[in-house]
Amino acid sequence: MTAPAPLLVVGDALLDHDLCGRAERLAPDAPVPVLSGNRRTSRPGGAALAACLAAADGRPVTLVTAVGEDDSSTCLVRLLGDRVRLVRLPLRGALSTKTRVLAEGRPLLRLDDGDGRAREATAEACRAVADAGAVLVADYGRGTADELREALAAAAARVPVVWDPHPRGGPPVPGVRLATPSAAEARSLAGRPVTVPDGDGSSALQSAARDAGTLVRAWRAAAVAVTLGGRGALLSHGETPLLVPTPVTAEGDACGAGDRFAATAAGLLADGGFTEAAVRAAVHAATRWVAEGGVRSLSSQGDARPGSAADDALGTVGRVRAAGGTVVAAGGCFDLLHAGHVSLLQAARRAGDCLVVCVNSDASVRRRKGPGRPLVPLADRIRVLRALECVDAVAVFDEDTPERLLGELRPHIWAKGGDYALGRLPEASLVESWGGQVVLFPYLDGRSTTGIARRAASEAEPARRPSERERR
Repeated sequence: MTAPAPLLVVGDALLDHDLCGRAERLAPDAPVPVLSGNRRTSRPGGAALAACLAAADGRPVTLVTAVGEDDSSTCLVRLLGDRVRLVRLPLRGALSTKTRVLAEGRPLLRLDDGDGRAREATAEACRAVADAGAVLVADYGRGTADELREALAAAAARVPVVWDPHPRGGPPVPGVRLATPSAAEARSLAGRPVTVPDGDGSSALQSAARDAGTLVRAWRAAAVAVTLGGRGALLSHGETPLLVPTPVTAEGDACGAGDRFAATAAGLLADGGFTEAAVRAAVHAATRWVAEGGVRSLSSQGDARPGSAADDALGTVGRVRAAGGTVVAAGGCFDLLHAGHVSLLQAARRAGDCLVVCVNSDASVRRRKGPGRPLVPLADRIRVLRALECVDAVAVFDEDTPERLLGELRPHIWAKGGDYALGRLPEASLVESWGGQVVLFPYLDGRSTTGIARRAASEAEPARRPSERERR
């Protein structure tokens, strides 16, 4: 497997805090909630969050940002640790911080402090931009991108540059491969009043398409992807836009979803991918980010690096469980993936917050199905399953049944097709032992890998005519 390409992240780092507690009563002297049982957490924010997310994808990341000697800067540098290589710009003032006050996970209030700005570019920072093979700019309007604007313009002429703009920042340099504003940001940056409602979904898409086209021309960008929250993203090259919908509906904390989107898209463009494919993957990644708990899952991701399919599945399960989500698992050979498989997997994903597919190894399929199976080798079956937007992770088991793997994953729901309804599944007792539940989903009749293989074989062997020599 090819290692992910390095990525340079340039922009304004922030320090984010969450103050979480319970709001069970109102204050006696004012109609405001009283927060009790408070717990405070801190994490990198802004460009630093985008850099950490790109590093969690397993790629080498260099972060160019302004930090000083104030307490918030010191805390941020400590939180970054060795996850990224840090190239410092001098900071004038204190690092900007953002504190969210949440009750039962719902935001009540946000406090912003610090007005620090990047003071000047450095020779090291300019070299980092000049040497970069791909760049992500997270411009929060605190001067980092402004100080390096000339170097970033030169970079955009030779390598992929993704620009995540914000209304307080400047416009992207000409020639960026992709800009990624939210719908509200696109409206503001396109010069339309943010107070004008879009009305129904159709007019919201029309507004986003109009704003994206305006920004492509104004910024001389190759493409603009307007992120639409739970609806996905609208990709425009200046003409007819492409709507990339979310794979599933994800409920949860959307904080940082834009950074997850931009980091994924920039990383895939760094790897040599096409813009449309990068945006599709970015929508999927942002949706999964929200479903897995958003910024609450960041600490559990740590210094993630690419691993086996089982490692990926266990990591996904751990993040969803830590965020209070529901883990769903489904299993099978998935040899010649057909409509019945897809219908089951889509229904299973809608039942929870992540779907892990447990797939039989080649040896396991051979023991179960006989000689000649599987028709599709394991590596290809995994690749096809991972390409489904409803699938969050894939894990392989070599035994005849998935009990051992299920014991590691401990899903809340074990999903099976409705054709198993007449008997009790052998895994049922195991799943119920940790409080899980076996759930049956409707099965599409008449779909089976064996049937498809037989029809293909019969059509591939027409009645053989005798050769000229045989007729003699």
